[in-house]
Amino acid sequence: MYKQRFAIKILDGIFITAACLTPFLYETVSYWFIALTVVLTVLAFVFPALYASGVAGGRLKVCSYGTTILSVFPFTLLVVVPAFIVSLFFNEDLGWTPIITYACVTIGLLNIYFWTGIIIVYLTSKQIGIGKRLLGIFCGMIPVANLFVLSIIVKISAREIREESERYWRNEARIPNQICKTKYPILMVHGVFFRDSEHLNYWGRVPAELIKNGATIYYGGQESAGDVPTCALQIKKAIVQVLQETGAEKVNIIAHSKGGLDSRYCITMLGMAPYVASLTTINTPHRGCEFAEYLMNKAPEKLKNAVAATYNKGAKALGDINPDFIRAVTDLTKDGVARLNSTMAPMQSQFDGIYTQSFGSRLNHATSGRFPLNMSYNFVKYFDGYNDGLVGEDSFKWGSEYHFLTNNGPRGISHADMIDLNRENIDGFDIREFYINVVHGLKERGL
Repeated sequence: MYKQRFAIKILDGIFITAACLTPFLYETVSYWFIALTVVLTVLAFVFPALYASGVAGGRLKVCSYGTTILSVFPFTLLVVVPAFIVSLFFNEDLGWTPIITYACVTIGLLNIYFWTGIIIVYLTSKQIGIGKRLLGIFCGMIPVANLFVLSIIVKISAREIREESERYWRNEARIPNQICKTKYPILMVHGVFFRDSEHLNYWGRVPAELIKNGATIYYGGQESAGDVPTCALQIKKAIVQVLQETGAEKVNIIAHSKGGLDSRYCITMLGMAPYVASLTTINTPHRGCEFAEYLMNKAPEKLKNAVAATYNKGAKALGDINPDFIRAVTDLTKDGVARLNSTMAPMQSQFDGIYTQSFGSRLNHATSGRFPLNMSYNFVKYFDGYNDGLVGEDSFKWGSEYHFLTNNGPRGISHADMIDLNRENIDGFDIREFYINVVHGLKERGL
């Protein structure tokens, strides 16, 4: 339903360009000059609102308005500046007063036009990010560089408008189908060093997208830094609470990172198998992380204890009951997970009748992805091979079905991308649609 109207964009460019050049059509300032300039200026600021049809929501409509202005601005600049210089030669007999007046009008209009666009886009776009915003400010007064950065900003915001609008209309079209309305509620279980928060959702934009498509969502609520048995007990409590609130017989668990280990332990060792319909693990280190083991073995005790004490203090202030940084990391090492797997092995029959699947992904290059996982990639690769910035590929596979995710281009898909941590639209991978398909698959299985 989203459709660009390039004719509107071209007309807007003509209006703002003509408004900037109007002063040079007159030898003296007149009411006609003022009236024509005002009319053209008003048209230049009205037409961007007509740029595209099918833009969904007020924020995107406003962002579209600003993006159109910014996309027109460079071409206006390329016409107006040479025309202004040439006009000086034809109007040199007017004297400096009118020339300065005309120059002020032209430069003033260009500035108002540009700043209207950039302020609107900075305030409404969610995809540009802090880095690009700061780069735009830094390069603002550097010729050529400013236009290059501006083109990047326009490209990102235009893509956001297009993709988010298309997503909105796609969701509207499939609302009657409720494709994520599973038989059992979804329990989403977070990984290490995070908590479930009402204001900063660990899963980014994913839960809201699932709910729009019919899903019933709950959260594990376990410690941010606890050993696996402790976190598993907290997940057990969450399952019991969900069953009591909903009257459902079972839950579908979707767990990320260490949350997958916590959930496995909860099912096998804490008697929750009868109450779990499925377990989906996302980028879980089912065979541990050698790099984590190296750090735990090589780091000085004094350093480890200092880091642990600092983290535990902060985590407790944020809601953890008994945070334990050292034990949480130890349970993620190769030896730590091996011990857990050995403990759970005799109870694997608990998974009979539970649908199990796992997903993994990887970054394609060391410099791809967001900080800090782009920095840790090579270090993790040295110990664990190709990885997602934290967990090696060989550690992901578990359950009856395994799916490995990748995309073309330099980026790849990081550990954080798999939970939409940065709320970023990634080329070749739609994280929200990925979870839509996962939950829809559970529904198709009657779960």
